[in-house]
Amino acid sequence: MGLCLPCLGGAAEDVVETPDPDLRRRQLAEAAEKRQMESANRGIKNPTSVEQKKRKKEEVEKMTVTATPSGGEGLRWQVG
Repeated sequence: MGLCLPCLGGAAEDVVETPDPDLRRRQLAEAAEKRQMESANRGIKNPTSVEQKKRKKEEVEKMTVTATPSGGEGLRWQVG
């Protein structure tokens, strides 16, 4: 019966070295960021146009918030 030892038969060449933990962490972070970008743009033909529309909408919302009175109350009519 044969023995299965890594030092015999060139099995040491088949061993895959694990990368440095910091390098591995960076690779995983880059892959996750790439997946997020791909999923965010899935189904969108022109992502730059969508981003421009989003910024425009945020600007309009910001302008409406700053234009409203700080008291939160509308105009009051005095009947009198």
